[in-house]
Amino acid sequence: MTELNANTEHHARPHQRPGSELQSTSRQAWRYAVAGLSASLVGLGLARFSYTPLIPALIAAKWFSASDVVYLGAANLAGYLAGALAARALATRIGAVRALRAMMLLATLSFFASSTPVSFAWFFAWRFLSGLTGGIIMVLAASVILPHVSAARRGIVGGVIFAGVGLGVAASGTLVPLLLQQGLQQSWYGLGMLSAVLTLASWWNWPAEAKSDGAPSHRAKSHQASPAVRALLVQYGLNAVALVPHMVFIVDFVARGLGQGIAAGSRYWVLYGLGAIVGPLVTGHLGDRSGFGPALRAAFLIEAAAVLLPTVST
Repeated sequence: MTELNANTEHHARPHQRPGSELQSTSRQAWRYAVAGLSASLVGLGLARFSYTPLIPALIAAKWFSASDVVYLGAANLAGYLAGALAARALATRIGAVRALRAMMLLATLSFFASSTPVSFAWFFAWRFLSGLTGGIIMVLAASVILPHVSAARRGIVGGVIFAGVGLGVAASGTLVPLLLQQGLQQSWYGLGMLSAVLTLASWWNWPAEAKSDGAPSHRAKSHQASPAVRALLVQYGLNAVALVPHMVFIVDFVARGLGQGIAAGSRYWVLYGLGAIVGPLVTGHLGDRSGFGPALRAAFLIEAAAVLLPTVST
């Protein structure tokens, strides 16, 4: 009887294992997604986009002139471009996961370093470095996580990762006006503390580093010259030209350009952030269901209409 029970248990286990393994794999995928979301929230949502609702306050507090503030915004964008170009080399040198952790730490440090207007050059350097962290995180986060996710879930998990950008925008639009009530310096401290908490929370949730992580494969190299990739690069470039002015200056446009104040500008920034949360999730879901080409075309069309709206009415 004991032998029969043992045999029964032995044969039952293989039937139970696939379900438990599937559940474990699903939990693991979402753990990785949360790490990616935290990284994009810190490196892009906060390090890059929290600057937008701070622009009117920086000018009002006379930390910098209006023209200097524009150049500081450009420094962040230049850093972002440099980070995107350097990401693969850095990942090859120190490992993609280490690079992501290092960039989250650097982004956190940039908030505390920006809490005092030592000089324009000091602030310019830290805004550049904060942009650098965002560019590296944007390139590496999804490429580290998605190979560990099943093909059926890659769209939605990718959506969760990039929803961190919108979450950071919405958080900064909500948090910055509250922090500004305590002072401009305290606003930078608050953003730094939030970034530190997210960095710590994501630290152990990244996938185990593989030897090939961060090193582009021969297959990837062969696709870089394809007409489809060239067309996509052009599309992304044009997308940036159209969208970046809205991202950087929308709060200042509403607050000072339309004379509605920082609070009103921040409310529009929160709406922008909510859209940036929903957008990746919806398009990721559509990508899983109908293919990424149709989902991307739909996103571009909706964005084009939205970019045109301020020319019609304010």
